[in-house]
Amino acid sequence: MTPTHGSILLADDEEKILKRLGRALRDEGHEVVEATTIREAQRHLGERSFDLLVVDNVMPGMTGLELIRELAQTAAAERPQIVMMTAHGSTQLVREAFKLGVEDFLEKPFEVDELLALARRAVKSLRLQTERQYLISERDAEFNYYGIVGRSHAMEEVIQRAELVAQTKSTVLVTGETGTGKEMVARLIHHRSAQRDMPLIKVNCAAIPETLLESELFGHVRGAFTGATMTKRGKFALADGGSIFLDEIGTLTTAIQSKLLRVLQEREFEPLGAERTQRVDVRVIAATNRDLKQMVSDGRFQEDLYYRLNVIPITLPPLRERREDIPVLVDHFVEKHRQRTGKRIDRVDDEAAEALQKYDWPGNVRELENTIERAVVLATGPVLTTASISLLGATSTPAPGLPSMRLHQNLEWVERETIRRAIAQSGGVKKDAAELMGISQRALSYYLAKYRID
Repeated sequence: MTPTHGSILLADDEEKILKRLGRALRDEGHEVVEATTIREAQRHLGERSFDLLVVDNVMPGMTGLELIRELAQTAAAERPQIVMMTAHGSTQLVREAFKLGVEDFLEKPFEVDELLALARRAVKSLRLQTERQYLISERDAEFNYYGIVGRSHAMEEVIQRAELVAQTKSTVLVTGETGTGKEMVARLIHHRSAQRDMPLIKVNCAAIPETLLESELFGHVRGAFTGATMTKRGKFALADGGSIFLDEIGTLTTAIQSKLLRVLQEREFEPLGAERTQRVDVRVIAATNRDLKQMVSDGRFQEDLYYRLNVIPITLPPLRERREDIPVLVDHFVEKHRQRTGKRIDRVDDEAAEALQKYDWPGNVRELENTIERAVVLATGPVLTTASISLLGATSTPAPGLPSMRLHQNLEWVERETIRRAIAQSGGVKKDAAELMGISQRALSYYLAKYRID
């Protein structure tokens, strides 16, 4: 059910009326902010968004109608619903107010219940509009390359190749650093394919313990192992007729690699403990942030499986190599999280925009979105500044020089910076971070505790 409790700005120069109406609205569960002048109301409107503005027309210094004229210049999505109170409502006034977007009138004197009914209706109407706009924006995002945002030549090539392969059932290998958007490419391929009405099943191979991964992928029958109290269908069976997205494919053990190779070659497998072979018709889209070719050379990844996966390769460039996309992505994420939080965010100031443009983004697009989301949440005004961005460390690029001439301090600084970057680049996966640094997970745990890094 659509909620009918909202935020209301109540503006009237008669303090007794203001208090009485404010109390009644609060008793209904609304959040109420009161203003005794238009200037005060303007200040409140500049600081935050409201669901409803209830304003008296005749006010000292500036009329309610003049305020409404100002609000009419802003985008409809940024404006609250408006109810005007007046004791002197001429036909001309009413006509102009309705043209400017006023929802309703309250002619003084009026019963408090009239205001309560209007408030409930206005807030409900605005919430329905907001939900509709959100659904439309989600739909548009879905059809606009499923969240892949970018105007650079590199991203245009990625989208073009993904749309071409979508017309086939070929296996795809998507490579790129953590946070570059590999899952979005998989969604684009599936939803532009002839199998779009069938399921797209997603599996993060790194997030599932090795002992459970085989059962997760291929399923098991009852009694196949201790604790298998019922038969379970695996992800490949669930994806039959559609697509399966295997993320972090480079973390698979040799045994699982062999079983996956058979699925790709024969389109069949046996669930754990089963005697009967199960056939599937499924497109495999694999993704990794590792160098599989090097892993093949090192004997850690099967060569046959690599070539079976790498039928159609798609490489996503890191954000630092397509900096021209950063302003577009910033605008996209500001709008996305502004809508979700209901906050009024007009823009990112020039200094903050420059800092975002210069930062290397080791966590790529995911790190950028997290930075913008938190900045929007923490923002105290309509402009995102370096203050709100720097709270997240996004502008804390490494200093050009070492912190001091003291050798011990410099060594600690290098260790701390290396760990911080590895954690960011691996998306917080400690196993991957340790591998990036060439140390064991136990050693990484020691350094994390030493430098108190979460």
